[in-house]
Amino acid sequence: MDADWNSNEPIYLQLKERVVGMILDGSIKEGDALPSVRTVASDYQINPLTVLKAYQLLVDQDLVEKRRGLGMFVRADVHDKLASSERKHFLDEEWPIVVERIQRLGLKPRELLKQIQGDNK
Repeated sequence: MDADWNSNEPIYLQLKERVVGMILDGSIKEGDALPSVRTVASDYQINPLTVLKAYQLLVDQDLVEKRRGLGMFVRADVHDKLASSERKHFLDEEWPIVVERIQRLGLKPRELLKQIQGDNK
């Protein structure tokens, strides 16, 4: 995880989003233990309560589970659930803003596809 924090958003939300990103990209897998609260707090020099708050959000969203005396673990089947939820959020919330900007700039689908495919000619 990167230790750079955006000052526009609470750190606990950023930490939660980083864990979600790591689950989505496969660097944290279903069944894996999350790093301990103390380890994350020490590594990133943040308050342990901040880490605990981020982890509690993950528990509340049913993405991780607490195992008494063992720690926090990524729940089984969470990747597909999370990917579906993130896709829906993107399409409902972020994509309309991107489409509006594309239209404002007069970009054509062909130009965008060239960029995606790495053909910048």
